[in-house]
Amino acid sequence: MEKYLGEFLGTMVLIVFGNGLGASLNLNKAIAKNFAPSWFTAVFAWGLAVTLGVYTAGFYNSGGHLNPSVTIAFAIGGSFPWDQVFGYIIAQVAGAFVGAAIITVMYHTHFKETSQEEGNSVGIFATGPAIPNPFYNLLSEIIATFFFIFALLMITHGEITPGLTPVLVGLLIMAVGLSLGSTTGFALNPARDFGPRLAYAILPIPNKGDANWSYAWIPIVGPTIGAILAVLLVNIM
Repeated sequence: MEKYLGEFLGTMVLIVFGNGLGASLNLNKAIAKNFAPSWFTAVFAWGLAVTLGVYTAGFYNSGGHLNPSVTIAFAIGGSFPWDQVFGYIIAQVAGAFVGAAIITVMYHTHFKETSQEEGNSVGIFATGPAIPNPFYNLLSEIIATFFFIFALLMITHGEITPGLTPVLVGLLIMAVGLSLGSTTGFALNPARDFGPRLAYAILPIPNKGDANWSYAWIPIVGPTIGAILAVLLVNIM
């Protein structure tokens, strides 16, 4: 159970910091919104969120997947036991949901001050395409996640000072976001997208918009395919 707790808490930390950024940038009367933050601000914050989430999960020796695509791909690649996959995914999605719920409580008064047209949308919590096109949106998530997992495997298989890996993973997230993230918001992680999207859909958030469920399958399927392809490529190299 320690490992499942690690995945739950690590993913919760990831989402609290990541979705907290989304609320800060989009909701009326949030102090950060007045400073005209940039795309780099968002990518940098998500990199830090991932780093802190991995450190949290590492405290419980879970491996710091925080991501069903990583868990599934590692199981297919033979480096993770299949009998733990379902438990890891449940813990990750639950952690993401709880993290998003915490942000809805913290920013409740700001949600009340913000209409859907002004930025109270599911984009605070989940990803969406810059140009809606299911084929290319799916392809974007496959490509971005492929290179994320490919580079991640290079990092984790190398000679690295203990404790430094989470920092490198956070920097990797930044690299992916800056270079490959502008088409769909670089979900890379089904739990990171589905858990908060579900929270936005069912929690009593004032003035909220639509959860955009018609798009929700892409951040699930795309990252999973991309992660599996990366692991299979590394295994045959």
